[in-house]
This record gives sequence, structure tokens and C-alpha cells, in this order.
Amino acid sequence: MHLDHSHDGPAAVGADAHRPDGTRRALRIGLGGPVGSGKTATVAALCRELRDQLSLAVVTNDIYTREDAEFLLRNAVLPPERIQAVETGACPHTAIRDDISANLEAVEDLEDAVGPLDLILVESGGDNLTATFSKGLVDAQIFVIDVAGGDDIPRKGGPGVTTADLLVVNKTDLAPYVGSDLERMARDAKEQRGDLPVAFTSLRGERGVGPVADWVRERLTAWTATA
Repeated sequence: MHLDHSHDGPAAVGADAHRPDGTRRALRIGLGGPVGSGKTATVAALCRELRDQLSLAVVTNDIYTREDAEFLLRNAVLPPERIQAVETGACPHTAIRDDISANLEAVEDLEDAVGPLDLILVESGGDNLTATFSKGLVDAQIFVIDVAGGDDIPRKGGPGVTTADLLVVNKTDLAPYVGSDLERMARDAKEQRGDLPVAFTSLRGERGVGPVADWVRERLTAWTATA
């Protein structure tokens, strides 16, 4: 997703909403964020939450390993054939924003192998606050930060924080132990993002990934109606 990304909904995405045979393709949602923010855990939780309702698959990105994909496989969040790993060999920005060919190939392979799919989650390798996805790769972006990284992250901004379709502030259960002020983070995020949504999550809490899953369902409903 580039800095000129429109938030008018799925109809505004840059990528074609249909496959070469004319059928509707899956909604693609990218997840980015700093190392350790909880991206892979969020993907795993989303898979568990949505797998009985939707046909979904996952593409992970790591620089030199398949570690994130192997985590998902070990935890059996989806059948193995629904998880693809991309080894970027370079900065994660390269594979999700600049040269997206490897990720596009993985997405298309999944749709060919296990389609039709409703949703494909594309997880970036861990990066900094400038990580954004190409509009040719995903239709919407989630950016995940965590309270242990400091409650000043929303105030610092950066493209990931300010332009992502959904900002997730993760690990809220750790706030009392790391001195993070959740109310301050909410105010700063509102100032940076305007009306764009923010979800505060604790995957260990009662609602867990629920707020993110609800947002994904809303995007999918709009995508299906538009596409």
C-alpha cells in the first residue's frame, strides 16, 4: 500500500478483483509491523477465528528462513497446503512493496491449489514503521505494533501507523508492566490517523483477536459486494 492509498473501500484498490478466468479472487490483506509486535500470533489467531467460516490461506515472508510459516504449521492453524512461505533474501520492503513477484506467485499458487478462497493473509517480515504494501499485492493493510515497544510509537507516526487501513495495538495486557499509557496511545493514534480505525488487542484476553476478526469480516463483506 503506497502513501497515496485511498481508504474508500475495496473498489478503490489497484489490483484486479478477478482471476484470469473471470471468477472473483480472494480478498488479500497484508499484515506488517516491527519485529516482535505479534504479527504471526495475530495471523494464527485470525486463522483459528475464521477458518470455520471462510476459505482462507496464508503467505508468510521471512528474509532467510521459513520460521513464521513453520510456527503456523506447528500450531496447525490451517492445513499445510494452505500456508506458503516466501524467503525474501533482502529487506522485507522489497518483497511486499517493490518487487512483489514472489508474493504474487505464492498467492496465485494458493488459489490454483486450494481455491476458490475467500481470504488470503500476507504477512510481512518484521520491519520498521515505514513498512507498507504495494496496492498490486494487497487490498488492505493491517499494521501491528505492541505496547512493549513504547507508548510513543503512535505519536512518532510513520507510513505504517498513519496510513494502514487498521492499526492494531497489541499486547495490551503488558501495559502495566512496561509503563505504557493506553489512553495516551489511543489519543496519539487518533491524532495521527483521523477516522481510520484502531484496535487494541491482547491475544491472551477474553476477546483476543476478536476486534481484528470483526474488521476483516466487514472488509470481506464489502469486497464481496463490490467485486
